[in-house]
Order: sequence, then C-alpha cells, then structure tokens
Amino acid sequence: MKRYGLIGKTLDHSFSKAYFTEKFERLQIHAEYQNIELNSIALVEDLFKKNSFNGFNVTIPYKSEIIPFLNQLDEAAQAIGAVNCISVKNGKYIGHNTDCIGFERVLVPLMENKVENALILGSGGASLAVQYVLKKWGIRYFVASREKHKHEAQHCTYEDITPALIQACTLVVNTTPLGQYPLIDQSPILPYEAMGKSHIAIDLIYNPAETAFLSLAKTQGATVCNGLGMLHIQAEESWKLWNE
Repeated sequence: MKRYGLIGKTLDHSFSKAYFTEKFERLQIHAEYQNIELNSIALVEDLFKKNSFNGFNVTIPYKSEIIPFLNQLDEAAQAIGAVNCISVKNGKYIGHNTDCIGFERVLVPLMENKVENALILGSGGASLAVQYVLKKWGIRYFVASREKHKHEAQHCTYEDITPALIQACTLVVNTTPLGQYPLIDQSPILPYEAMGKSHIAIDLIYNPAETAFLSLAKTQGATVCNGLGMLHIQAEESWKLWNE
C-alpha cells in the first residue's frame, strides 16, 4: 500500500486527508493518507529517514522551513521559496509548489479587465506563491503584514492600507488564516468601503465558504472567490507529481 501524508503543526481541520481518502475510495486506489503533526520541523528528519511514505503535502507553518531538509527543489519552488508538495524519487525528497498552479488557474478567469495593482494580505508561504503568479502576469503588488519589512518598498503594515491604496489595488488576496473556522467573525481590518465593482477579492480560506472578508468585499460589489477551487487544483497537481 502506498502512503501519503500532510506535514503541518495543527491539522484538525485539514482539507487534504478527507480529499485524498475520498479519492482513494472512489477510484479503488490501494493507498492511504495521514495527517502528520510535527511540533518542530526538525522532526521531519526522522520521518524522512524511515522512508515509509511515497509523497507529502506541506502546510502552515512549514512551507519554507522544510526546504533545508529536501534534496532538491523544482524551478517554481526554488523561485517562490516555499514548498507545499514533496515527491519521493529514488530515495530523494524533491520539493514542489503546486499552490502557484492552483492560484493562477483560479485567478485568470476572474480577470475580465486588466489588473494593474494588487494587495496581498499576509507574507507566509501561500503569499509567496501568490507573489510568484502576480510577477508572472506583470501585476504590481503590495504585501501587508503585521510588521513592515525593512528595505522592501512593496511591503506595508495594515495601518498603511488607505482607501486610496484599496482603490488602486483592484485585486485583494487574503493569504492569512483570519476568518477561518472556528473564528469565522474575524477579518482583516481594511477600508472595505473603498472597494467597488471593479475589484476582485480572493480568500485562500475555504472553510467557511464565504468568509467575513469575502462578505464585506461582496457587499461593496466586488467579485469574490474562496480557496476551495485552488485547493482542488493543487491537490490534483500533487497527485500527478507523486505518480510521474
């Protein structure tokens, strides 16, 4: 039996285990998928030494921290600096980023008009994948985080987000866990009143289906999209990589 797993810290409400378990049962694939909770990324070394898994997904907070433990990165993972999928080939652990594929495939159909500026909420591993896609499409972006990154002009704090910035950024992407179940009443603090019909709001959260962030943006007339489609795409891309 082939074994796959999700590496993370707190995985009680993870998408991947339920998705792949259902997939294996439906297609009668002789495989299993496990949640692998690690309190420290250093513990992944022992996990790899056992060599008992055929592939992994990686989630918060280890998408970047896991890189030093891998033998190789593909082009996208290297450029992004974050990994959400690991394939195992001839005893070597190879890092991939399928988040960027999922985000791009979700984003492109939403862009009826050209997006010139975007605002990304959060600076973690998922944010890095979003930044990679926006660079590819020539979209200028700003990254908001709790602390400003020195010497990086495109980074700002949430206090720096003005109505004028929101008006200029017709794409707003939430990569933070704010609003995720069970804290569904939370949302990034933004001047939502500056959004309008020309705005696209994407939340990488999928539970709940409509977060407070999306609800507030939708009220202003924005086109909204949650993270479920992106999750399905990145999962299927992981499956392809594991079976190449």
